[in-house]
Amino acid sequence: MENGSQRLEQQTMAFVLAGGRGSRLKELTDKRAKPAVFFGGKSRIIDFALSNAVNSGIRRICVATQYKAHSLIRHLQRGWSFFRAERNESLDILPASQQLNEDNWYKGTADAVTQNIEIIRSYGPKYILILAGDHIYKQDYSMMIRQHVETGADVTVGCIEVPRPEASAFGVMKVDETDRILEFVEKPTDPPAMPGHPDLALASMGIYVFEAEYLYGLLLNDADDPDSKHDFGGDIIPDIVRNGKAVAHPFSRSCVRSGSEPEPYWRDVGTIDAFWQANIDLTDFTPELDLYDNSWPIWTYSELTPPAKFIHNEEGRRGHALSSMVSGGCIISGSQLHRCLMFTGVRVNSFSTLEGVVAMPYADIGRNARLTNVVIDRGVNIPEGLIVGEDPELDAKRFHRSEGGVCLITQPMIDALDG
Repeated sequence: MENGSQRLEQQTMAFVLAGGRGSRLKELTDKRAKPAVFFGGKSRIIDFALSNAVNSGIRRICVATQYKAHSLIRHLQRGWSFFRAERNESLDILPASQQLNEDNWYKGTADAVTQNIEIIRSYGPKYILILAGDHIYKQDYSMMIRQHVETGADVTVGCIEVPRPEASAFGVMKVDETDRILEFVEKPTDPPAMPGHPDLALASMGIYVFEAEYLYGLLLNDADDPDSKHDFGGDIIPDIVRNGKAVAHPFSRSCVRSGSEPEPYWRDVGTIDAFWQANIDLTDFTPELDLYDNSWPIWTYSELTPPAKFIHNEEGRRGHALSSMVSGGCIISGSQLHRCLMFTGVRVNSFSTLEGVVAMPYADIGRNARLTNVVIDRGVNIPEGLIVGEDPELDAKRFHRSEGGVCLITQPMIDALDG
């Protein structure tokens, strides 16, 4: 069995859709696409899908980029350049508008693949694994590919089990006892329940397995359809549900968990509140997502930095951090951190107090700042004495304040304070 599964992974190409802006992340995606947004202290969101592929034994990967792609492309070139052609490994970056097409942008998720069929064909994969590049989770895709082959499905759809009331925000599968998808409904008001689990529904993760030749045919037909939006979730999958064999693959069967992870972990960190919460959750005593699991590493671009440093030890000016994660290159100078996540190279200056702060790389926090429940963008200079998180009305005038009361701070917002 193991040899068979190994061959399946080697015959599979992963195609990562990484073109989305993620506009609900507000100014955090002004300069970068959502997959390029920082997460977890030293990673970026796309690292999770890419690491899952590599850890699953898939070594042929394409990444389709579109919106504000420079930051993402630079990250892929720096952190994911270890693929070797002589080992049948490859990572292709496929920006929109590179192929001959009168309309440069990718029209939809399916069109992103259609425009690159010739590049995909040149590698001769037998199976194509379509991935979204903007979710946080650990999954062994080889188990999903194996199920696809064993069931003879036309498409296998990765699904997350969610409480029925929450499922209205997703595309939801109605399945029978054999996991065959009977209906695919986008954002239903009354989501269909899983067989045997009346409180749960199966929501699409935006992960699909196809046999390559079958997919090419589907995409070329779809490209000629003037009524199609050229989207997997909106057009391709519903068509297979009606006319072919679509099978669901529940995430719980192939999610990767260490001993300390009680539940399958999957997050769409698509809003400021969700993004802040998922990062801050990592500071818990036993986080729901285990980043310390060496058996399933999250690969990324690791900058060469000195270790974190904590300095000053006098009353009222003691550099310390409790229930916090502090990355390399940080200097915590005479300041107090509680439940904070500091990315690479953050400087926190004396007499500052931080609670629930997610600080992106190379942020610099001035003396006597008091920050509560904030997300600080990369390289932002927080001025001395700034207080955020204590006056909601004032915060909302100066920064982007979320429904959950989290403030996003970018450099243009800080510059506007002086104006």
